[in-house]
Amino acid sequence: MKNLISRWHTSAGSLFIGLIGIFGILFLTGCEKETLDVQEVFPFEVKVMPVPKEIAIFETVEIRISIIANGNYLGNKYYIRYFQNEGHGRLRYYDHKPYVPNDSYLIEKEEFRLYYTSESTVSQSFDVWITDSFGNEKQFTLQFKNKKFDPIIIGPIR
Repeated sequence: MKNLISRWHTSAGSLFIGLIGIFGILFLTGCEKETLDVQEVFPFEVKVMPVPKEIAIFETVEIRISIIANGNYLGNKYYIRYFQNEGHGRLRYYDHKPYVPNDSYLIEKEEFRLYYTSESTVSQSFDVWITDSFGNEKQFTLQFKNKKFDPIIIGPIR
């Protein structure tokens, strides 16, 4: 019985030393590079909820946006800018002052709302760019047709 226990200890010890050797070789071969690969680019996606297709003059439309990052870096910040291609209107973040076209603004949250107010009786179109601290950029376009109201016809009172 002592011989069996002794053989088992020897086999377990040999197995343990063998595993340490294998892990050591893997560890040393995994460190061939002198520099570490550090991920510095964190791509992201922009999700825009559906918006109405038509807008009347002075009407305001809410635009819900989510930034979905493929990684998490605490120092990463997001910025927004827009350019009005067609028509006239104002774009603002929550209750802040309206944005100036082509100026860049810090986005405070990854889920936020923009509000667009029409100032035009024609179709409107504008591009929005969202950029992060690393220079990654996503762009989307919003288009609105002019909402035309039918004239109110007042007939004779009976």
